[in-house]
Amino acid sequence: MGELSGDEAKALAGGLRRLVQVAAGLVEQDGDSSPLIRRVREHLGCELAQVLSVATRFEVWEHVNLHRGVEAYLAEHTQAAEWFGVGGHHRGHEDIMGMLLAARHSAGYALGSADYATAAVGPEDSVEVVQLGLVPTRAPDGTPVLVGIRGPNDFGPPACRLEVLAADRAAARAVGAQVERLMREHDVFRRQVLAFGVSEHRGNELVTFLPRPALDADDVVLPDGVLDSIEEHVVGIAEHAERLLAAGQHLKRGLLLHGPPGTGKTHTVRYLMSRLRDCTVILLTGQAMRLIGQAAALARRLQPSMVVVEDVDLVAMDRGFAGGATNPLLFTLLDAMDGVGADADVTFVLTTNRAEELERALADRPGRIDLAIEVPRPDADGRRRLVELYGRGVDLRADLGPVVEATEGVTASFIKELLRRAVLNAVRADGSGGVPVIGDELADVARAMAGERASLTGVLLGGAEGPPPSGGGPGEPRPGLAPPGPTSTRYRS
Repeated sequence: MGELSGDEAKALAGGLRRLVQVAAGLVEQDGDSSPLIRRVREHLGCELAQVLSVATRFEVWEHVNLHRGVEAYLAEHTQAAEWFGVGGHHRGHEDIMGMLLAARHSAGYALGSADYATAAVGPEDSVEVVQLGLVPTRAPDGTPVLVGIRGPNDFGPPACRLEVLAADRAAARAVGAQVERLMREHDVFRRQVLAFGVSEHRGNELVTFLPRPALDADDVVLPDGVLDSIEEHVVGIAEHAERLLAAGQHLKRGLLLHGPPGTGKTHTVRYLMSRLRDCTVILLTGQAMRLIGQAAALARRLQPSMVVVEDVDLVAMDRGFAGGATNPLLFTLLDAMDGVGADADVTFVLTTNRAEELERALADRPGRIDLAIEVPRPDADGRRRLVELYGRGVDLRADLGPVVEATEGVTASFIKELLRRAVLNAVRADGSGGVPVIGDELADVARAMAGERASLTGVLLGGAEGPPPSGGGPGEPRPGLAPPGPTSTRYRS
């Protein structure tokens, strides 16, 4: 076969182009007649080319709230609405509108059932939520719309999306705005205890529900006046929020609990969680501290709320200790604390074992830290009360004088482990299965544990402290560190 002339090549190219156009038209006609496209067209009353999509992206943990918002909207406008889905094997990266457009040219997408996933709504409860689906409904003005939910998946970005499809953009926006309003009204996070975390899968952010502690003031053993000062600062402001605002006073407050490990800082925070039953609590620790910005925004939305940052010295070390270098998370923390308005009923509670290493900027400006309280090692009376507290579930017949003497300088964690070892010994010695009886052998266990103080176990349990470093004892700021702004309350035995 000889080579084609120029005119013949042009004629062939033109023929091939017309063939492709005809084939594309036939495919598009087939796509327009597919059950999926027909379902969309019939409800919206227009061709797919005229459909507009208004999409809103939400954080991955908002999936359950998005579902609740849509369900609340349907309850108001289309109670008998039925979800449908998009079937196919290539749904990982496309948004819903993209899949509908692709369905006109490809058999890869078809009408199917909505996909569902499971999402937590509390520490022990979960519900089904739409993972990928569309539901026909109407805008407040009666315009037909399709509301779509696209949840997070293994292939797409760590987010969820609301897509509203309609022939009229204003109607789609109105639906999206009302769904968002209903999301906030039915927010599952409100009045919950939440912990931010990071999954191992691509670093996706997670929010976990935790049970709210149930503690009474009698369960917290601190020196006289310590718990009263904490409650006055945190709880007192919450109880009188409206009158304080009316008097032009700010509600946002910051509390720093500092002291040696094991003295009861975290236990005190748990008591505050129990005391503020209507308060949303958000916990940050470890790698999750990088999410302080998102946590602060959530706290603002769900006020009254409390943001707890444990071991804050990990990100807020004074720049003098780091050779002038600064952890970028420090600025994120400071920006988050500043970004919550003064009128917000939000409490920032920070804990640290090393107050002397904290960045001055945490305290230099009122509104970041308003009250700093040292939680010291318990005195003799405190140690006696701790033994009685942790021994409430046993028949405690011991003379506590020798026990208190043998535990001088230890922490609450040390005494808690002391009671556990004594109970274990009693259970081993008595196989009757009744209530363990703890007698004067408790003092022997205390002396044995006190002899372990030089070991790592003793150190981890808060054994007696060694000589203080130069420039101040444990939990004691270096000279010149404490600024005049915040109130620093110290309680010593």
